[in-house]
Amino acid sequence: MHREDFEILKTGIIYFDNGATTLKPKVLSEAISDYYNYYSSNAHRGDYALSLKASAEYENVRELVRKLINANTTKQIAFTSGTTDGINKIVFGYFKNKLKKGDEVLLTKSEHASNILPWFELSDEIGIKIKYIELDENHKVTLENVKKAITPNTKVIAMAHVSNVVGDIRPLKEITALAHKNGIKVLCDGAQSVPHMKIDVKDLDIDFLTFSAHKMCGPTGVGVIYLKEDYLNEIKPIIFGGGMNAEFATDGNRLYKGMPELLEAGTPNIAGVIGFGYVIKYLLNIGFDKIHKYEYELRSYLIKRLKEIDEIQIYNENSESGIVTINYKDIFPQDLSIYLDKYNICTRAGSHCAKILKEELKIKNTCRISLYFYNNKEEIDKLIEALKNKNIKNDII
Repeated sequence: MHREDFEILKTGIIYFDNGATTLKPKVLSEAISDYYNYYSSNAHRGDYALSLKASAEYENVRELVRKLINANTTKQIAFTSGTTDGINKIVFGYFKNKLKKGDEVLLTKSEHASNILPWFELSDEIGIKIKYIELDENHKVTLENVKKAITPNTKVIAMAHVSNVVGDIRPLKEITALAHKNGIKVLCDGAQSVPHMKIDVKDLDIDFLTFSAHKMCGPTGVGVIYLKEDYLNEIKPIIFGGGMNAEFATDGNRLYKGMPELLEAGTPNIAGVIGFGYVIKYLLNIGFDKIHKYEYELRSYLIKRLKEIDEIQIYNENSESGIVTINYKDIFPQDLSIYLDKYNICTRAGSHCAKILKEELKIKNTCRISLYFYNNKEEIDKLIEALKNKNIKNDII
């Protein structure tokens, strides 16, 4: 699907590492080059035509993001350097000022480091307690297990909408409804969901959402924070400097701007944000429902083909996303990934930044195959052919 839009695919590469980052369509590089070649200037800093154009293009993207996730206003949308940056700004710019010693934050053992380490740091700093929602036999998050984990001290549920290893799509709408009935706020890591399915923040009723552009055909170094309007005047900046202040004086008096400028101190990745806007329009033109449906079809085909190989263990056969996590009997995952690279097949091996998931999977490292809309069945067939090689172990040695 739309493979002609990706120059790198003309090299014969088979790219199955979309959970880490995605390939980039020509429209992205063209948009970024256009900025650098024809109106390179700082946004929100100048009163001349070039700067005004850069500012307008930049703010147009904020409106595109608003429409993408169905937020009420662009004030709810702040640009960051990525999901990691976004979660840190929410944890230390909002929850640090709202939580107290003994308050509980619910996570899962399948969370990415970006949604665990900031909470560890906050726990050390103010004494919050971190607890984990039990995963079911398929390593998924269920509403029932969320109910079991909630106590009167639970104040936050922070989880990925889609796990980057297990690939399960969490019942986020139901979890949020349950949370709000109990006075609990929900932070959603959308890094693996926003690129692959239609997201409506009002329907999901989540309090905070973060995601990254580079996981949805956009540039690296660009991300998004969304927050409910209730919190626009409550979140505090954790980075200070130009662009986020209205004025300051020698006596230390200072006045900061409101959202979204409040969280965007310094010169942003202007070219990246502008390029991201073109990518959003590109993806909307394809259609997220179409992308999600196609990925699931590819996933089903991949699972079917992998099950032809007795030596393959699949850890998340019953998940719903385009993420499939495997191991090959008696082959170290990194060795398997290096072997597949000989066939120009790109996969990811390791813990995938979910380093405590090993307590659930009972194994530290796996090989991850993550799909996107430009993958196809022919590429999967080539993967299976390489995995069926009778001399695979000798070739690795």
